[in-house]
Amino acid sequence: MDVIVGLGNPGIEYQFTPHNAGFLAVDRIAERCGVTVTNRRSRALTATATLAGRQVLLAKPETYMNLSGVAVRALLEEVGGTENEAAPRLIVLYDDVDFPLGVIRVKERGSSAGHNGVKSVSGSLGTDEWVRVRIGIAPEGEQAAETARRRRADFVLAPFRKAELALLDEALEKAADAVETILRDGTAAAMNRFNRRDEETASS
Repeated sequence: MDVIVGLGNPGIEYQFTPHNAGFLAVDRIAERCGVTVTNRRSRALTATATLAGRQVLLAKPETYMNLSGVAVRALLEEVGGTENEAAPRLIVLYDDVDFPLGVIRVKERGSSAGHNGVKSVSGSLGTDEWVRVRIGIAPEGEQAAETARRRRADFVLAPFRKAELALLDEALEKAADAVETILRDGTAAAMNRFNRRDEETASS
């Protein structure tokens, strides 16, 4: 079973903030699978589903962003592997202020780049060798994007503006597509497909 985790903060007040892009992406995947992420398990809301022909566990940690790794580690330990089954693959979706809203990036490993949720996951697991789908959240315009990066703590917890919701929806669709591609064709294929397309989009 593969474990697909979206990072975010529980609570209605955080639902449509940039920092909850990972939660929203997991909800989008759940919609495609016809399930809801509501079962409580290992300090997370979860659902089991079939995606791209594979059994997956969808999860949204309830530990708040800075302690996301606690729930992720508990889920991986619970799902585990057996003598006849490989250890579960972990795919984590989360917001990234270094990319514009509507853009995603797929990576096999990497540093936290200041993202506390990512830092918590890598710290709890003792490795940064896990697949990530980064969802751009920076606003349009170079100056606005730079301000968002400088004031990251405030920006990521402020609700999306109504005008940004269409781009957010596009990003969530791409993030869900990327996870399906990872499961079906592998991470390298997903990186080749989505990273290149977003580079072309960002430069056009």
